[in-house]
Amino acid sequence: MNMTILLITALVLSLINTGAEFCRDVMMMQQNSYRIDRYRRWLSQSGDTTSIMRLVSLVVVFITAAIISFDVVWLTLVAVDSLVNSVMLLRRKYKKPLVYTPRVKRILAMMWVLALAVMSIAIVTGPGWWMVLPAMALAVYVSSHNFAIAAVWLLKPVENAINRRYYRDAQRILASMPDLKVIGITGSYGKTSTKHYLYRILQEKFDTVMTPGSFNTTLGVVRTIREYMKPYNEVFICEMGAKQPGDIKEICDLVHPSIGILTAVGEQHLESFKSIENVQRTKFELIDSLPADGMAVVNNDFEWAANREVNNVEVARYTVSATTDALYTADDIRYTPSGTEFVMKCPEGQKIKFKTHLVGACNVSNLMAAIIVALRLGVEVDKIKYAVEHIEQVEHRLNMKRTPGGITIIDDAFNSNPTGSAMALDVLASMTGGKRIVVTPGMIELGERQAELNREFGRKIAVSADVAVIVGRYNREAITSGISDGGNDGVRVIEVDTFDDARRTLASIMTAGDTVLYENDLPDTFK
Repeated sequence: MNMTILLITALVLSLINTGAEFCRDVMMMQQNSYRIDRYRRWLSQSGDTTSIMRLVSLVVVFITAAIISFDVVWLTLVAVDSLVNSVMLLRRKYKKPLVYTPRVKRILAMMWVLALAVMSIAIVTGPGWWMVLPAMALAVYVSSHNFAIAAVWLLKPVENAINRRYYRDAQRILASMPDLKVIGITGSYGKTSTKHYLYRILQEKFDTVMTPGSFNTTLGVVRTIREYMKPYNEVFICEMGAKQPGDIKEICDLVHPSIGILTAVGEQHLESFKSIENVQRTKFELIDSLPADGMAVVNNDFEWAANREVNNVEVARYTVSATTDALYTADDIRYTPSGTEFVMKCPEGQKIKFKTHLVGACNVSNLMAAIIVALRLGVEVDKIKYAVEHIEQVEHRLNMKRTPGGITIIDDAFNSNPTGSAMALDVLASMTGGKRIVVTPGMIELGERQAELNREFGRKIAVSADVAVIVGRYNREAITSGISDGGNDGVRVIEVDTFDDARRTLASIMTAGDTVLYENDLPDTFK
């Protein structure tokens, strides 16, 4: 092959390889909320910096440096290595692919500016510098994580300025709507489902808008206000998430809710919160922000929600199982082939019977919170009952469906947690028509209790399932040891590396009448 053609081929392939890896790096940075500390934690846990692909490329870079006079040899090595890496990167499928937001485009542009600056060093090598460029591009690929970190760090002042402008614009919009009723929803789990249920019920009487998807950060709320809110909206349902103390207060300072729902205080995100006391303190930032004429709706089924006094505002406590000090309780819960029936007891002695297509005690709890707020806002009982009966299941949150082949699928794949996973396994345990199969990688972000809680999860699987398909290696040892501790030798444990492997396994073992529970689906940042 002509040397010029080989040089161009090697350079193009190495640049494609670097570009593909840059996109993957930014995807992982996006999944870590653009926080450099979390991204570095992922790097240390995943071992991505020393992956086989990177190590092979590093060897190629060293070889080219050692035998630089053998142009054909090292250009061929660079071209082949870049081609193999590029094909692997471009063919890889991700559960949560990169979303090309304006911020992502700015980060990618900055990474390329830094990369080209580094590659330009080749110019100072003197005559023949162009021959070194393909190897320099490959070297950039090997150290691409550092370019992602540097780009995010350098762009911080720009991002902060942009965010301040968006924040002020959201404040202006809210100030122009003084009659808007704002309802805040937070909790360790259950907040997204509760948001959807409340939205459906309130639509019976009010023009309502809610934060879409998982837009539960300050910037997500700002985006909702700027892009989704209309001047004629009457109610704004604002989901509030938190990864550290102060996150919820920051959102409250923007939207000023008058009603607050606290769905749960539990062992979620302990990796960042460190203790359940910090989780409690942060979740109650919503309740503490409410005005004196507002209302707090608190789930007393959770100890760390029930034991926190609320003195600044009227509080309506509700419960499915722990009746102490609760104004609203669920009674006579019955699961039917079409869903669930239950009776909600109100403080005035009123008993209201509801029917829903939803299943699981957690969904009864979430519905109760939504119903309490709807009653407070004056929605007629008949309209509430109609809405509850017609609420659609929220995707990936204890969503049940039946396949044409007679397989029942329970989809609880979103953000598994100790309480929610136990409730999902209870639903699985009640299915006795065939094999009960759970597919799970376990639970994450539980800090020092990660292994302990996943062992408890395994013990629960032992009494709820016939087959356990454990996906990945992140929690495998803890879950399997928990299953062994559960004392049920009849549970068949199957270990696979990916969800694709799990699907192939299911295809070979499922028969009509079986039930499959998908419990959690870890993002690409976990193996």
